[in-house]
Amino acid sequence: MKITKLTTYIVPPRWLFLKIETDEGVSGWGEPIVEGRALATEAAVHELSDYLVGKDPFLIEDHWTVLYRGGFYRGGAIHMSALAGIDQALWDIKGKALGQPVHALLGGRLRDSIKVYSWVGGDRPSDVAAKARDMVARGFKAVKMNGCEEMQFLDSNARVDAAVETIAAVREAVGPDIGIGVDFHGRVHRPMAKVLAKELEPYRLMFIEEPVLSENREALREIANHAATPIALGERLYSRWDFKQVLADGFVDIIQPDLSHAGGITECRKIAAMAEAYDIGLAPHCPLGPIALAACLQIDAVSYNAVIQEQSLGIHYNKSNDLLDYISNPEVFAFSDGFVAIPEGPGLGIDVNEDYVREQAKTGHRWRNPVWRHPDGSFAEW
Repeated sequence: MKITKLTTYIVPPRWLFLKIETDEGVSGWGEPIVEGRALATEAAVHELSDYLVGKDPFLIEDHWTVLYRGGFYRGGAIHMSALAGIDQALWDIKGKALGQPVHALLGGRLRDSIKVYSWVGGDRPSDVAAKARDMVARGFKAVKMNGCEEMQFLDSNARVDAAVETIAAVREAVGPDIGIGVDFHGRVHRPMAKVLAKELEPYRLMFIEEPVLSENREALREIANHAATPIALGERLYSRWDFKQVLADGFVDIIQPDLSHAGGITECRKIAAMAEAYDIGLAPHCPLGPIALAACLQIDAVSYNAVIQEQSLGIHYNKSNDLLDYISNPEVFAFSDGFVAIPEGPGLGIDVNEDYVREQAKTGHRWRNPVWRHPDGSFAEW
């Protein structure tokens, strides 16, 4: 079997899909995307394709190594996301050709299902209590929300109080046993992160996510010393080398590699195993499409330390198209009692509706994240 062609499709709301074809008619799908950088990632995929065409798709570890180490300059969001989508598609091909789900090829699943959480509240948290209550009524056992709007290095008590009141309202709405993840999205700088971590501790959060940007990880020591709430981080780390020092530092409790950013299935399996050695949980980042989610579930299936899975159904970004629109077997993501079953179909376990993908690719997208500013006119982290 030889790889014959790589085709990319930029599709709404903000995704990039990849199809890899072979000379034996077996094809695989991946989702290589950097949100807001779809065109750049697409170009990187096609640069990497020069090496792949004509190669045996089964040699995934070797292809990953060459596509990573074969360039003098390596790593970062664009390169690793392009590599991630290629890796997903190669695993999909191998699983389909052998008639096995990817997790079977990785040693076999150690769980039948995994807990999932649902987003509420959008970029600027609003009406979160009602939305959280609705998610619980639909069977979800955990929700995640943005914890605040813009926040300066030193901000007002009113801003802190507003964030606390919002999260308190969600806790009151859903009761004591529903998990609440609070994402600070890198919007908060070290001085205020310590304040918020301590102020939010009474609400017994599932975790606080990105209390500071990953590049400011040295601040996690102080934040961890201010509160007992688990700290989650990792969506902006792209390889085992990026995660290495974070794991060794010991202040992160849950890592969140993204299967479409951090080198795909091959690399995230290794990152998950590294984290397990440090007794750190795994909760893959995935506010993306169905191919990315299917890839995440393969890693969840074989990772002992996998604790919960993000998914994008109904997320505020999905205005024109949603998670299930691009697949012909949406039942594979049937959430039940707050859990989703591990897919058992061959490859990634999903059937991509290629006709619909082609149709939506005619529309495409040029999604960009918003640019925010503080009242003084300076740039604010989104």
